[in-house]
Amino acid sequence: MTNRSALNTPFDNPWALPLARSAADAFEYVRDSAERSILFWDTMRRRGNVYLEHSMEGNPPLLKFGHEVILDGLSLERPTNYSLLRVLPGEGDPPTQPLARPVVVVDPRAGHGPGIGGFKPDSQVGVALRGGHPVYFVTFGPDPVPGQTLVDVAWAEARFLEEVIARHPQCPRKPAVIGNCQAGWAVAALASVRPDLMGPLMLNGAPMSYWAGSIEQNPMRYSGGVLGGSWLASLSSDLGAGEFDGSHLVQNFENLNPSNTLWSKHYNLYAKVDTESERFLDFERWWGGYFRMTTDEIETIVENLFVGNRLSSGEIVLAGDERKIDLRNITSPVVVFASFGDNITPPAQALDWIADVWGDEKVIVAAGRTIVYLLHDDIGHLGIFVGAAVARKEHDQLIDTLDQIDVLPPGLYEMVVEHRNPTQGRDRLSYGEWSVRFESRRIADLRKLDGDGGRDDEAVFSTIAKLSDWNAALYKCWMRPWVSKMVNPAQAEFARALSPTRAQRALFSDANPLVKPLREVARGVNENRHPVSSSNPFLRAEREWSRTIVRNLDAWRDLRDRSTAHWVNALYGPLGIGALLPPDPPLESQARDRARDTLEIARRQAEPLIEVGGFPEGLVRMLFAAIAEKGVLTRRSIRIAQLTGSLANRLIDEGRIEGVIGPIDWRSVRETQARVLALFPTEAIDALPLLLSDERQRMLATALVGKILKMESPHGDVGSELASRAEVLLGVDIRSATRAVAGSMQYDDEDSHFPPVDLVEAENASAPAANSARAAAPPRRRTAPAARQARKPR
Repeated sequence: MTNRSALNTPFDNPWALPLARSAADAFEYVRDSAERSILFWDTMRRRGNVYLEHSMEGNPPLLKFGHEVILDGLSLERPTNYSLLRVLPGEGDPPTQPLARPVVVVDPRAGHGPGIGGFKPDSQVGVALRGGHPVYFVTFGPDPVPGQTLVDVAWAEARFLEEVIARHPQCPRKPAVIGNCQAGWAVAALASVRPDLMGPLMLNGAPMSYWAGSIEQNPMRYSGGVLGGSWLASLSSDLGAGEFDGSHLVQNFENLNPSNTLWSKHYNLYAKVDTESERFLDFERWWGGYFRMTTDEIETIVENLFVGNRLSSGEIVLAGDERKIDLRNITSPVVVFASFGDNITPPAQALDWIADVWGDEKVIVAAGRTIVYLLHDDIGHLGIFVGAAVARKEHDQLIDTLDQIDVLPPGLYEMVVEHRNPTQGRDRLSYGEWSVRFESRRIADLRKLDGDGGRDDEAVFSTIAKLSDWNAALYKCWMRPWVSKMVNPAQAEFARALSPTRAQRALFSDANPLVKPLREVARGVNENRHPVSSSNPFLRAEREWSRTIVRNLDAWRDLRDRSTAHWVNALYGPLGIGALLPPDPPLESQARDRARDTLEIARRQAEPLIEVGGFPEGLVRMLFAAIAEKGVLTRRSIRIAQLTGSLANRLIDEGRIEGVIGPIDWRSVRETQARVLALFPTEAIDALPLLLSDERQRMLATALVGKILKMESPHGDVGSELASRAEVLLGVDIRSATRAVAGSMQYDDEDSHFPPVDLVEAENASAPAANSARAAAPPRRRTAPAARQARKPR
């Protein structure tokens, strides 16, 4: 009989195998963790080297594209540290198209250096180059010119745009200008005083309404109340011997999200150190480049914008010019890109200026302005500029639709970008995998972005601004003379070098002999790397522990932000300082009051135009009526409308539309008819039989509009009750008219018979001739029906 005890092994114990596996997992995890730690600290060493190298190079722009300097701001009459660069297409980029609209990218000067708009191939610069556009980049140096002001910078940027326009005389379109973050409000202010320089203006993550937001969306806005206003920025600048250190702004950004600053950013590097190091170093090269501003620049920004919120109110006066910055003077289409995941510039801060400036969407139409906004669900502030997925989707479509945005009817729109249904295929006028449509919006739609509390909490910021003015005046009068004499430039430079943001990078670099040996150790680890299995239980526990740390830091941040908000509201509210310094009336309510007066004036000006015009006016009025209530325009329908204008010009030139003087200034016609239809929708439709005087004109106009409607609906629906009423008044069925004249017009779905020029070129080329022809011709007013003559004027 065999003795079983003699055959027993350690693995006969049910606990033996799990313990052995746990030991193996623990050994594998500890070895991998040690190797990752070495590689992590070596990456931090390399970060220090990158910081020192970039500083010694003079902090050049971090563009991933070749470029050449076109104009140096130091050579201007009012010198600045800004320059204009021309970005050169790379090997994989198509050649620049001679007639393509130039694109000018302006990066923010908010503590960091330039380059974020061209940080990688999938970026704003990269997308524009792939579209065949001439691309320019506005850069700036780390040190401002002594005495430099924001007005000097504005005039330098105006000079840059003049240079871009002069370099492309063959292009009939004005340059499109992309302003990121701080550069957004800067170029918007410039566009209000020099509207002749810009085409479509794109504002990405740009804070235009600084008081807007909520506790959850933008807690940074309460910092002005905690610190008593803008005087601390003045003190910081005086301690810098007349220069404000951009690292202070960077520190404020980092304080917003302590879980990322203190943990997530570094843990993500540690956890993915084999693949994440180069991306981390690329970003840190930009994040660790701290640029400076003059005292005048930072005080102007903080007093007028961050605390004062005077941009949308139109209270900023250009120094030495006495002109006010009034955003209503921007004549170019404005495109605003914002994200709900942006805690620095949430949608309310990016968009509420529209309500504060205009008050009513009808005023936007009456003024002939076009405003488009695009919203992202969750991308963060920096992701708006550097996110590769955002560049491939949103920025690609924004660049691609510049010409369509430029000819949108005046009004307020939301741009919606959606993934195309693959079963529908791809058409010639809707490119790539994304479909784009523009949906009409009202000011009331913007109010929904302010959260549950609306804009009531903005009252305390008005009180904060008033107290800030007092504190700033007291500081400049009593403290500045003493502080400025206590600090010289050498002391200020030494203090900046010892700041924590710089010192941590410089000390953990090869300049420190204690750190340099890490390089050889890390090289050995890379040559004999032992990554842990993703199923390792200790690795899963590490990740869960990391998530716990993030949750705890986020909870502390939320408690801090709520406490700060409640404290500020209590201190500056009606039971606190607000009783002594009561807030001013809300800007939006002031804008609504102005809107009523503006609309009354606009009605008086537009009413005589209801019955003035002919075929062009009737055609455009019918088109706008067809889309007025439907409120949706796709990229394809806008392109067809452009080609429709070209076709109408051709029909007029060929004499197939009698009694019409050409060429037609379609832009002027479009703006006038949008205004008339917005202010007098019923009366404008009733007057259509007067504008389209004969059967031929009615058939052609109805057929052209029907073609565009077919683009929107496969069934050829008329789109709105106004369009249906127009059919009845004209006695023409839109489907029958389309079938009757389509053959004679040679107008098919593939638009192969259209001339190779779109409406934008036709408008720019023919506008002077059209204006002179119309000036010489008498107004085309028809006799009004008795019912219209009896109607009382408004």
